[in-house]
Amino acid sequence: MKGGRLMSEWWKEAVIYQIYPRSFYDSNGDGFGDLQGIIQKLDYIKTLGADVIWLSPVFDSPQDDNGYDIRDYRRIDEKFGTNEDMFQLIDEVHERGMKIIMDLVVNHTSDEHAWFAESRKSKDNPYRDYYFWKDPKPDGSEPNNWGSIFSGSAWTFDEQTGQYYLHYFSKKQPDLNWENEAVRREVYDLMRFWMDKGVDGWRMDVIGSISKYTDFPDYETNDNSRYIVGRYHSNGPRLHEFIQEMNREVLSRYDCMTVGEANGSDIEEAKKYTDPGRRELNMIFTFEHMDIDTESHSPNGKWQIKPFDPIALKKTLTRWQTALMDAGWNTLYFENHDQPRVISRWGNDGIFRKQCAKAFATVLHGMKGTPFVYQGEEIGMVNGDFSLDMYDDLEIKNAYQELVVENQTMSEEGFLKAAAKKGRDHARTPMQWDDKRHAGFTDGEPWLTVNPRYKEINVKESLADQDSIFYYYQKLIRLRKQHKVIVYGDYRLILEDDPQIFSYIREYEGEKLLVVVNLSEEKAMFEAPKELLDERWRVLISNYSRDLTDMSGICLQPYEALMYITLKETRS
Repeated sequence: MKGGRLMSEWWKEAVIYQIYPRSFYDSNGDGFGDLQGIIQKLDYIKTLGADVIWLSPVFDSPQDDNGYDIRDYRRIDEKFGTNEDMFQLIDEVHERGMKIIMDLVVNHTSDEHAWFAESRKSKDNPYRDYYFWKDPKPDGSEPNNWGSIFSGSAWTFDEQTGQYYLHYFSKKQPDLNWENEAVRREVYDLMRFWMDKGVDGWRMDVIGSISKYTDFPDYETNDNSRYIVGRYHSNGPRLHEFIQEMNREVLSRYDCMTVGEANGSDIEEAKKYTDPGRRELNMIFTFEHMDIDTESHSPNGKWQIKPFDPIALKKTLTRWQTALMDAGWNTLYFENHDQPRVISRWGNDGIFRKQCAKAFATVLHGMKGTPFVYQGEEIGMVNGDFSLDMYDDLEIKNAYQELVVENQTMSEEGFLKAAAKKGRDHARTPMQWDDKRHAGFTDGEPWLTVNPRYKEINVKESLADQDSIFYYYQKLIRLRKQHKVIVYGDYRLILEDDPQIFSYIREYEGEKLLVVVNLSEEKAMFEAPKELLDERWRVLISNYSRDLTDMSGICLQPYEALMYITLKETRS
């Protein structure tokens, strides 16, 4: 140990596989994925090559926000199984030489949590200060104009005590008061409970919001917006103090991995979270690259979409690669439970589906940082085909009501077009295991509609096709374990203004890696910078199965991806 922290950094060389449990595999036919279903599919994840499983929340919950509203942190929700099932899953993961991290959701609880049930009873209840309660303004309105991320006000009036409580998300997700030391002790206790059972770390949900601006200032506004989500919603004055305390009290005592959902964070904030000398977290999820298809400063938020711009993607990812190269560590992701399928969003999920999926994977897995693979990404799953009434997601339902019905800042057609690209439910459709009924996910009726393309896109098909997206991901993961330059190499973008090609160089201990990807449906010419012509190269992986070693001019096919490494004389 060094400074109280076990110093292994296994997470730097790991690849994380995220499971959204309700949609992964249903073992008992109730239409809802469960822990025993995950246990049955662990060998599949092991075959892919992932080192760590990240489990989205499986704790006891009313499921208002798909488990991100927790009623009991120490109990598994009966929909997923029992605590004994969870302990078995932890053991089975470890027996396969993998690790498991869970979702820590402690910005808020469910309004059905015992703490909140007590808190709302009276103003002098011992648990009152576990949450934020404020008097109305003199006219009876909300304490300020803070908005909920799920639309509407961030405040809900409670008749029983005549005060409002704060919730950044659903009104059934009241925010915890981290200013209260008792709350922090409760959180640290529940973390220890699971880590003592063998959990290897945490993905921390909206951790950037746990510190509030407790003077609760109104946002200034130049338009007619009644409720605003902005800078007061994250990076509060005591944020890093709280995380350092968490590290000191809990994290430093375990050989664990941490990744924070650092909403509202720029690069300078990211450095604070991830600089090892500050003893906070290992990594954070940044959102900047996921906003490149959003029109900025629109009252419609993420739903005001604009076309995919490869140059914007390159510049954003490069800025983060460069800034955290020597201080901190990057997460590498395009998909998760909150982000739709990347090939439907930014690429071509039709005739170039396989090439496109491999191209985006090559861009990501060649970079410096820890890659995250979201369930189904490795077989090229695509966005669903939803009518408005088919969406399950609270975010979409609330946004439609606010933007289309009430404010009329969007047409129904415009909103549905945006939801087809960016709705969260596209990532949440059941995992497609085979071409049988309900894609082999369940014998019952699935909780969410199965993507109709499951007969064409499924695990069984992928495992039978040696040229499949699955085996391409498997090879990318294997290459990462074979070549330290992929894990630790410095990063440098080349051809930064090319509108089609995403290309960069990695370098470590005299070895160079070159990634060249055409992110367009048209052919593209790659003209290598002169410095590359002096090196000898070999192809590590290619999605068109071509061994192109002459760098003097390559005509790349649509979504063609190549990864090269310098050829050393000592190599066979």
